[in-house]
Amino acid sequence: MIVQACINGARPRDFHLQLPLTAEAMASDAAACVAAGAAELHIHPRGVDGHESLAAVNATVLAVRQACPGTLMGVSTGAWIENDVERTRATIVGWRELPDYASVNLSEADAPAVMELLRQRGVGIEAGLATVADAERFVALPDHNQVLRILIEIDIQDLSAALDEAHGIAAVLGRAGVRRPILLHGVDVTVWPFVALAHQKRWSTRIGLEDGKTLADGRTAKDNAEIVAAAVAIFRGAPAS
Repeated sequence: MIVQACINGARPRDFHLQLPLTAEAMASDAAACVAAGAAELHIHPRGVDGHESLAAVNATVLAVRQACPGTLMGVSTGAWIENDVERTRATIVGWRELPDYASVNLSEADAPAVMELLRQRGVGIEAGLATVADAERFVALPDHNQVLRILIEIDIQDLSAALDEAHGIAAVLGRAGVRRPILLHGVDVTVWPFVALAHQKRWSTRIGLEDGKTLADGRTAKDNAEIVAAAVAIFRGAPAS
């Protein structure tokens, strides 16, 4: 069970005053999150224009590694980042500074090819499952057990429906005999209920400004480190504040 800090995601610049958008800001923010108890990091590198960029992985990984030596870090490979299948593949092939792992969304058509590229490069895979259909596609892959972990990430904003989807995904994995670690990832209204569910299920969780900017009581968090510290407290048995 770990708390993984997701420090920026695809959030726009005006989402929060402390949203880190440069490699230097991400490195500093990541170090603060690790100090607050984050065991790992998930980052969406940005180019000089502030937009997400797979080409920016090199500079970001290098900066974060220098600030957080020994901490595992991952990046997104979301198809929307480059918005071009061939450019996505070519950029991953060209990475000089490799993340420890990368998230791959099984909802995306090119997911199996991206997963194979990552394996060839020695990068671990977080298999991102947002729906039961994603889970069924995943378990049908012949090499589905060759992943670092399963990332259950639900975008549904109705909490009851989101919980049903998460449990449905877990059921598909269970029936298929998948024994990889699970990391649960909510967004906006599901953030803190999912942290509590992850703690209950002995799963890991991902949390930070990628997911939302409020604490469990609805207050706007000062920064990523405050969000991480609150999640770590739950995982250590303290009630949400």
